[in-house]
Amino acid sequence: MNANSLASVCSGIAPEALTRLFDMSDVTLPFWGYRKAMPMHKIVRLEGEGNYTMFHFSDGTRLMVSLTLKKMASRLAPGVFARPHKKNIVNLMYLDEAHPNRHQLTVQLTNGDRIDVSRRKASLFFQQLEGFQQKVQTLTD
Repeated sequence: MNANSLASVCSGIAPEALTRLFDMSDVTLPFWGYRKAMPMHKIVRLEGEGNYTMFHFSDGTRLMVSLTLKKMASRLAPGVFARPHKKNIVNLMYLDEAHPNRHQLTVQLTNGDRIDVSRRKASLFFQQLEGFQQKVQTLTD
């Protein structure tokens, strides 16, 4: 199964079912003076910007927190979130398609964002994608 067929595999499944399947609880994010729980299944991708991380949500909103991408990676569900590049972590539930190119591989998310896949992380990323697809298939079978 390739990334192009993933969007159709996830489209018939309720986000709540995927949330239970992958044990995706809320992630607690620090704000000025307080912490707030955000639903993990609504995160499309995370983008590292130095010591800060920009969250991109499914409703189009964005939020910056003062934690590094590495620290955030340890708080996310490992079966759903994959790191195709040193600056990005993507939620595989929102992966639309892959664009292999002779010089660069990119993946497109359902919100239209295109993310580069680094050569060094490509094999691990596609292993994670394969595992995600197989687990999603168990819901449809």
